[in-house]
Amino acid sequence: MFDFKFRPGLYFIGDVTSILLVKLHYPESKWGEQISIYAHSLDTKINFEAVDFYGNEYMLYPSSAVEPLSMEELINMLEGMQINLDHPEGNMVMTLDGFPEAKSQFYPQLHDYYQEKRKSLGLD
Repeated sequence: MFDFKFRPGLYFIGDVTSILLVKLHYPESKWGEQISIYAHSLDTKINFEAVDFYGNEYMLYPSSAVEPLSMEELINMLEGMQINLDHPEGNMVMTLDGFPEAKSQFYPQLHDYYQEKRKSLGLD
């Protein structure tokens, strides 16, 4: 059973102001796309950013928070991620095809959650 209410204590320790929060891999994408989700500490907020190899702009909801996200909030953010269609690069609308494989040092159950979801959809 997954603990969807799990919330890490801190993302940032010491002078660290940016961390890799989640790495996503989309095996069903035409390119086997990878997207990295970063968290940045700015004043009293945590800002979230999605980055891929091609420099596409992604919209994340929420785009910021005052405390680390719960696992449920993180999953909702990942599954609601959209490409900014005002600035697409090439055919990148196809990037988010399928269901991702996910890794996060802050959310240890995230990998297993997505593995189970992929299996239930017949993707693994």
